[in-house]
Amino acid sequence: MTSESSSDKLDQIVAEARRNREEREKGYREQALKMYPWVCGRCAREFTRENLRELTVHHRDHNHDNNPPDGSNWELLCIYCHDNEHSRYKDSSYGDASDSKQAGTTTHNPFANLSEMLKEKK
Repeated sequence: MTSESSSDKLDQIVAEARRNREEREKGYREQALKMYPWVCGRCAREFTRENLRELTVHHRDHNHDNNPPDGSNWELLCIYCHDNEHSRYKDSSYGDASDSKQAGTTTHNPFANLSEMLKEKK
């Protein structure tokens, strides 16, 4: 096998992997955008169709293959909060075991009182 043909084969494999990832992302992203309000789960920034590309789907367990149909492993985060979340997760792997337990713990839930707020508006 020549180096050119092995290079072509590798390029094909990489291209196919990217296509598969994009298809998978499109599926769960579309589902999450239908399920959840277009609001960042961390900073509570609201999104419209004009800036929706800046709202991403974060996998709570950091496993992009874990996509339950009820959306329980997803949360919508703006690109900045999503980047921050992944940086915190990565940084926690450098700490000791007690630090890594807190990596998945969030301190803010912008929807915690949503039902009460909706009742007040009625």
